[in-house]
Amino acid sequence: MVAIIDYGMGNVASVQKALNFLKIECVITNDHRSIKNAECIILPGVGSFMRGMMNLKERGLDTLLTEEVIVKKKKFLGICLGMQLLIENGTEPLDSKGLGWIKGTVKKFDVPGLRVPHMGWNDITIVKDTFYKGIGDLDFYFIHSYHMVPQNKSVIAATVNYGGEVVASIQQENIFATQFHPEKSQVAGLTVLRSFFEQNA
Repeated sequence: MVAIIDYGMGNVASVQKALNFLKIECVITNDHRSIKNAECIILPGVGSFMRGMMNLKERGLDTLLTEEVIVKKKKFLGICLGMQLLIENGTEPLDSKGLGWIKGTVKKFDVPGLRVPHMGWNDITIVKDTFYKGIGDLDFYFIHSYHMVPQNKSVIAATVNYGGEVVASIQQENIFATQFHPEKSQVAGLTVLRSFFEQNA
């Protein structure tokens, strides 16, 4: 069973729809017992870093997720804001602390001449191909105004070019996360999701 974390930050239904298409058993929940019983956790999300952390804390999910993912090493997938919240510090809209699983910060784009948010389809450069086998030159769907800047570059699994090299995905032990939305990225996204679950069965 996969627990899709519902903490009031959107796009849980589209993630569930993608998993249903792949015939992966899942539940949208913020119930602590259900999360503890799950074999894998997905943290999706869109919106403000600060609001996301406030919502996690209000539900006691910040400490629970840290226990399940960092201590117990449960399989984990973060999507969009769900990737950014893994970092130590965010700046949206003000400086605030993240979950702290990844050292670094999340910063607003500074890309003169380019639109912010970075929105639409873009191809990625694969750094670690663990979950990207068979992707080729397929594009992924992005929508974000802030981007992750990890202290340790070895966690970067893929990058995207938007006024420079930007982190598109990270991987560290049992943690995998994407800045793009795999659930909205059609064939490319479903391929990544299928690879993630097949290799973490």
